[in-house]
Amino acid sequence: MSEKQSKWYFKTSVLITAFLSVGPLALPLFWFNPRFSRKAKIIISVIIIILSYYLGIVLIGSIKSISNLYQQVL
Repeated sequence: MSEKQSKWYFKTSVLITAFLSVGPLALPLFWFNPRFSRKAKIIISVIIIILSYYLGIVLIGSIKSISNLYQQVL
């Protein structure tokens, strides 16, 4: 399928926006995309999962730090 004939949800800009918005929840949309090979799908999926895990750890650490600062103030 060419770019003009492909569905709107298979466009690269939509995939990037979906990954930035909902992270690993956009993986099914990526896996149904016929433009990517199986190897590329596996590699990108692993990268997205690892990045999401790392960002989750950073978020939890940030929330704990903010909570500690508020407890000191109050």
